[in-house]
Amino acid sequence: MIIIFILSIIQGITEFLPISSSSHLILVSNYLQNDSQDLSIDVSLHIGSFLAVIFYFKKDIFSFVQNKTLFLKIFISCIPIMITGYILVKYNLIEQLRNLKVIGWTTLLFGILLYFSDKSKNFKNIKNNFDYKSALYIGLFQILSLIPGVSRSGISITTARFLKFERFNSAKISFLLSIPTLAAVSFFGITNLLISDNLQFTLFNILSISLSFIFSLITIIFFLKFIKKFSLNIFVTYRVILGAIILYFAYL
Repeated sequence: MIIIFILSIIQGITEFLPISSSSHLILVSNYLQNDSQDLSIDVSLHIGSFLAVIFYFKKDIFSFVQNKTLFLKIFISCIPIMITGYILVKYNLIEQLRNLKVIGWTTLLFGILLYFSDKSKNFKNIKNNFDYKSALYIGLFQILSLIPGVSRSGISITTARFLKFERFNSAKISFLLSIPTLAAVSFFGITNLLISDNLQFTLFNILSISLSFIFSLITIIFFLKFIKKFSLNIFVTYRVILGAIILYFAYL
């Protein structure tokens, strides 16, 4: 129960920050020697994050008639990562990427990339500049987030910043792009919950979803307030330090 609580906090905080939720879940689970950080719990944690982003952006979603072009762009942007993710899971290739050396290098290198993307004073916004070309570029780079340590939020924000989108709008693009991807993962997870005849499995997953929802929603609210006033340097510094520590132990 305590481990579920810890993993829910980590998922809620790291899913929408540019620091990689998957790498933190893997690292903490390995440190705690936790066998429950299997695919079912991992999926349940992502369901909580999905519900949180849906709840926060409910006005944008419910006004679909006015925003149908925007959501079409978002859907197109997420097609590459969903196809690639399906292939990796189907052929069990994803597990080969879940090791300390990969996480260490991706945490470090993509942290540095985030720093350079955030240096320029950009001006574009979603309403006037988020076209199909931008959506496709960000979508293609999102594929890299399937590698633990890259961060879906991080690579989305990084790409948007390189495409000259203003910092707050880059973060909002990242949040909106998480909806289709998290929805796909959630559908898979809910199917598993419904067909499960293990009561403990169901209760553990429901608890994971609920706690992840709470912590994800808090993170979304505070991150969007933070990014209006400050740069991404604190996340860059965190990634560089964490990456260096992971690589030290990986090659020790």
